[in-house]
Amino acid sequence: VCVYLFRSAAEAGPHDILKLYNPKGNIINISPGLEPNSPNSCYKLEVVAADCNSEPLGAELAGALGFDLSSMEKRLQSLEKKILIEAGETPAVVYEMKKQVDSFREKLESVEHLSWLGLFKDLSEGTHKPSPFYHKRTLRKTRDECEHVREKFLQMSSLEVSEEVKQYLKTPTFDNWQWEDAEIMVLLQVMYTDLDFIATFNIEPEVLQQFLFEVYRRYNNIPFHNFKHCFCVTQMMYGLIWLTDLRTKMDSIDLLIMLTSAVCHDLDHTGYNNAYQINARTELALRYNDISPLENHHCAVAFEILEKTESNIFRNLSMDQYKRIREGIIKCILATDMTRHNEILNKFKSILPAFDFTNKDHKDVLMMILIKVSDISNEARPMEVAEPWLDCLLQEFYNQSDVEKLEGLPVTPFMDRDKVTKPSSQTGFIRFVLLPLFIELANLFPCLEQHIIDPVRKALDYYTEMEKALEREKQNRAQSENTTKSKDTSVGTQGTADSHTETEPEASKPDTQ
Repeated sequence: VCVYLFRSAAEAGPHDILKLYNPKGNIINISPGLEPNSPNSCYKLEVVAADCNSEPLGAELAGALGFDLSSMEKRLQSLEKKILIEAGETPAVVYEMKKQVDSFREKLESVEHLSWLGLFKDLSEGTHKPSPFYHKRTLRKTRDECEHVREKFLQMSSLEVSEEVKQYLKTPTFDNWQWEDAEIMVLLQVMYTDLDFIATFNIEPEVLQQFLFEVYRRYNNIPFHNFKHCFCVTQMMYGLIWLTDLRTKMDSIDLLIMLTSAVCHDLDHTGYNNAYQINARTELALRYNDISPLENHHCAVAFEILEKTESNIFRNLSMDQYKRIREGIIKCILATDMTRHNEILNKFKSILPAFDFTNKDHKDVLMMILIKVSDISNEARPMEVAEPWLDCLLQEFYNQSDVEKLEGLPVTPFMDRDKVTKPSSQTGFIRFVLLPLFIELANLFPCLEQHIIDPVRKALDYYTEMEKALEREKQNRAQSENTTKSKDTSVGTQGTADSHTETEPEASKPDTQ
């Protein structure tokens, strides 16, 4: 039993060889007589050999399945949607299976934050802290992971991207899920080239490539705020620049600020929002005095990258140009703190009736609005692109609320897996945050109505219908349970009555004695 427990802890197979070390580093026998360990004096357990013929597990399994796993999930989601919309309720057997899967996933996510037996919490910061993914990737990218992607990127960086892809890249319908990280870096390079930044600001291609690699390296392995999210926000910003013909209305340096801000806006995000940072009194919250800790950190990391000569895409600019760019990037990235949403939106609304592209203050507010729109623009994309992003976001939210519960911190309500459903998380957000913001931008650029507002309205209808279907399903289940309970009670009462009826004639017989 003892060895079985240790095998489970190490996720080892029946034929794998384990070694156990005491806190001093000596190999010891696995036996029931082991002294208890503690967070300060831990045993070390290693799998030193494994059965090569065994099935791949965990992250290796996901890697081995690759695209097939993704297509299977999409197919299941499609079937589930079909049942909800057409049938109005999910069959009991499907609901039960879904409940079991959710329960299993919750266990997998929760175990990331505990010691292997759940005896103490281990939530220390560090390079090898597990990510909130259900698989076992580390939070920070490994050197091997980065070098592999870097090699592929450099091999592809000189390839010519087709005109078809270049045009597709300018549209809000672009599907990020088709592209690997190395390919995404090539597409980012295309954006800098096609906006003429390379020639205008004398950016050397190898410096741009090093900058993009450093950016890639500093986005973490978390479900939502990762390198692909960075790309989506940048791609939407790029699309908006072309759709609104901003090249004729604003200076190239302002466009460079907006695109680079989008690239850098979530650098080194660890998957926990500002409320968590402040409540948990993290290093970031202490460093930035609870004022937009994450956004200040993203900014600081961006300029760490730009401080290195080999990755400083602004190194050939004048001091005045660099100063203007730095000021602009800081303004844009700090504007992505959602606690400032109403403040920035109201400021934009107040200047909108007399908006002037020659007024620096007006342009500064517009730049902040554009990065805000780009940052939360997933619902403007086709449903098959947008919905997986919502799943990723909820995974990150649920992970944070799990940690808040474990640490005894205030639980962020819209992140609580016990209170939030997929559609309920979106309907309010679209109605009260997305649409008001997008509508104001479309007041300045009417062409955006069809490109970003119409799709968002469709998304609102879709999630409203899903919410209604889930509510109907919930009511039907409750009625079904009540009916079952009533039947059980009825059967029980009937049984008692029948028993009483059988004995009654006996009791009513006259005494013959």
